[in-house]
Amino acid sequence: MVGTMHAWQAVERGHEVVQIEREAEARGASLRNFGQIWVSGRAGGEELDTALRARELWERIGAEVPGLGFRAIGSLTPLRGAREYAVAEAAAARPDAAARGYGLVTAAEAREINPALRGAFEAALWCERDAAVEPRTAQLHLRQALRAKAPGRYTFLPGREVREVVGNGAVRDDRGDVHRGDIVVLATGAWLSGLVRELVPDLPVRRVRLQMMQTAPLGEPLTTSVADADSFRYYPAYKSEALDALNAEQAQAPVAAAHKMQLLMVQRQDGGLTIGDTHEYEHPFAFDTLEDPYEHLTEVVESFLGRPLPKIHRRWAGVYAQCTDTTRVVHRQRVADGVWLVTGPGGRGMTCSPAIAETTADELGW
Repeated sequence: MVGTMHAWQAVERGHEVVQIEREAEARGASLRNFGQIWVSGRAGGEELDTALRARELWERIGAEVPGLGFRAIGSLTPLRGAREYAVAEAAAARPDAAARGYGLVTAAEAREINPALRGAFEAALWCERDAAVEPRTAQLHLRQALRAKAPGRYTFLPGREVREVVGNGAVRDDRGDVHRGDIVVLATGAWLSGLVRELVPDLPVRRVRLQMMQTAPLGEPLTTSVADADSFRYYPAYKSEALDALNAEQAQAPVAAAHKMQLLMVQRQDGGLTIGDTHEYEHPFAFDTLEDPYEHLTEVVESFLGRPLPKIHRRWAGVYAQCTDTTRVVHRQRVADGVWLVTGPGGRGMTCSPAIAETTADELGW
């Protein structure tokens, strides 16, 4: 998605673009995610500013490309107990709370916003600025729109891998073809070996693996995305003395702690639920998926919905690239004359990609 959004920015600014993709279609983290435009948990400062700008751009692009399925649905994090409420209360008191659309709501108010939440909880943190798109089809619809809006100026070349930088703004692919431009952007996702390692041997980016799943249609609307209080432990916006107290006095469930888990859940346009996730940082990654995290997520979701989860249709693992300095939004580096590497947005990639690409374009003077 980062690469596709760079193509979008370049075409928008009047340039001719050749987009090269290793696969016949993208198969990485850009598809294997929630499709959340996730403002609520972002760190204050540059990260939040980037997410808010990206939220504006997603809405604008979504109006132009209806197939993206952009939906300004917001999010709810149901709360149980005084410690979880205190963390949400501290978040709602942040100086940037209004920009995020934070608000504390009662359980009854949360159910007015999202009637599918019939389970037991006492209150919820509402974030009005969160949104969603359809991750599995977003790039397809963006490329179709690029061809339509820029006939003759946008070319998509799938099934090719860039292997070598051969000059100023020039690269050779694995078919031996050389592609030349004023600017080359290498948006490599979690692919950090091969050419990337040759260009930047000490790249300050790591790979992170996660597990997710998707259900059959719920049979009713889930009108917001949903998180649980474990997301407070994961996202930087919630750092506070109240979070320290929560961590000290209310331990995560053992399986959640072991797999560095949180609940995030979004309803797809077909009615199914995308649910996750885990985080694995130590290499080599496992090649299989584990059942305990799925069982834990099912239990948490059912406790919020107050009903059994529909049949799970799909389970998958994904890998994304994250800056080792997790306060950085992305790693952007000139690696050769006319060649730039943009990678490492971590779990921000889907949310922030339009603004990341816009910043690249502005900084390079497109």
